[in-house]
Amino acid sequence: MNLSSTTASPTAYSASRPVAGYADLHLHTLFSDGTFTPEELAQRGGQLGLVAMALTDHDTVEGCERMGKACEGYGVEFIPGTELTAEFDGHEVHLLGYFLDVNHPVLLAEIKKFQNVRQERISEMVARLNQAGIPLRAETVFDVANCRSPGRPHVARALVQEGICSNMDEAFDRFLKKGRPAWIPKYRISARDAMDLIHQAGGVAVMAHPGLNHCDQIIPPLAMQGLDGLECFHSKHSSTQSEYYLALANRLKLAVTGGSDCHGFSKGKPLIGGVKLPAIYVEKLKQIRHP
Repeated sequence: MNLSSTTASPTAYSASRPVAGYADLHLHTLFSDGTFTPEELAQRGGQLGLVAMALTDHDTVEGCERMGKACEGYGVEFIPGTELTAEFDGHEVHLLGYFLDVNHPVLLAEIKKFQNVRQERISEMVARLNQAGIPLRAETVFDVANCRSPGRPHVARALVQEGICSNMDEAFDRFLKKGRPAWIPKYRISARDAMDLIHQAGGVAVMAHPGLNHCDQIIPPLAMQGLDGLECFHSKHSSTQSEYYLALANRLKLAVTGGSDCHGFSKGKPLIGGVKLPAIYVEKLKQIRHP
C-alpha cells in the first residue's frame, strides 16, 4: 500500500465524538529546507480541503506567524510547531513540537543556538568541499538558503546551481551523505532536553517518523521521560509500519499524529495532503497540551 494516498484509520478513538476532516501535521517551508512560502503551503492545504495544518520547520518558528495568517484566510486551523534534532541512547531522534508559544523566550534562545550551529556546520561543509577541490563558496550556500536554519539540502542546491552537480541526488551521493567528503554530523541535544524545551513552551512532544529511525526499543523509555506522541502515519511509512506504530502508541498511551513531511519541490513532487490524518487525532492532541 502506498502511503502517498493514505488515509489514517481513526479506530483508536472510535468511541469519541466524530470530528470531520483531515489534517497534515508535518510540513516545511523555505524558513528551513522546504521550497514553499508559508502562503503557498496554506493555499495548497486549503485547496486540498485540509481542516488543520502544522508548520514544523527545522530549528525555527519564524514562518509560523505568516502561516497562521494565511491559514486563517482559507479557514484552516493552524498549529505552530518546529522539528528538533535530538539524541537518545546513541540514536538520532527527530522531535516535533506542536502548539508552541512561538514567542517563548527560552524556546527562542535555544533555537538561536541551534541555528548558529547549523550555520557553522555549513561553513565546515564548504571548507571540506574546498579541500576536495570543489570551488564552492559558503556565501553561495547562505544565499541559496536565505534562512536562519540552513542544512545539507541547501548545500546540494548550491552545488546544482553552480553546475558542479546535475541534481540534488548526485550532490548527496558524491559529497553530502555519511562517509562522503563533506559529511558532518548534525548537532543533537538530548531527547530529554528537547522534550523539556517543547513542554516549557507549552507544546506537545512527538517523535517524528519512527519507521525511519530503526530504534523502536527507545520509544518506551522516551514515553516514560515525557514523550507525548508518535507520528504513526508518514509518507515513508508502509501500511504495516503505520498499523504497528498505531498499536504501540495505544499501548503506551501516546497521542497519534501523522503528516506528509512535505518539503515542497526540493524532494520531488509535493507531498502535502498525501497522508490524511483524521481531525479526531488533532482534538486528542489538544487535550494533552502543557500549561
